Amino acid sequence: MNQQRRSLLKYSAVFGLMASAGLITAAQAAEWNKAAFEGKSLDAVFSALGANGPEKSDAVTLIAPDIAENGAVVPAGVSTTLNAQKMAILVEKNPTPLAGEFMIPAGTEAFVNTRIKMSQTSNVYALAQADGKWYMAAKEVKVTLGGCGG
Repeated sequence: MNQQRRSLLKYSAVFGLMASAGLITAAQAAEWNKAAFEGKSLDAVFSALGANGPEKSDAVTLIAPDIAENGAVVPAGVSTTLNAQKMAILVEKNPTPLAGEFMIPAGTEAFVNTRIKMSQTSNVYALAQADGKWYMAAKEVKVTLGGCGG
C-alpha cells in the first residue's frame, strides 16, 4: 500500500470518528482557508487571511527558539492578551508560508503551541486577530539542520 493511500485512510478515519462523536461538523471541516495555506508569499497569505498590513504589537508574543537544531520539528507558539478570535503562524522562507491557522473560541485563553517545519533560517511571524484587526510579532529563527527541503 503506498504512503498517500495510508495517509488518506488514516485521516479519513480520524475525521470520521470526530464527526460521528460530534466534535466537528462538515461545515467546520469545510471552513479551512485553502487560499491562505496555498499562498506562496507573505503578501498572498496576508491577503487570503484578510490581514493586509498587520501592525506590530507588544500584546502578541511569539514563542520560538533562537536556534532550531532540527528544522523538521521547531516548537512554536503564540499568545496574546488581546481578545483574539484567530491566530496564525507564518514562516517567511517556507515554500508555503502559512504553518498554521487557529480559531480561538470565545471565553478561552488565547494561546496555541505546536511544532512547525522550517526549510531554512527565516523570520517567523505570529498573528492574532482581535476586533477585526490583525496584530503581529516576528522573530528570526536560525535552522541548523534541514527541514522542509530535506
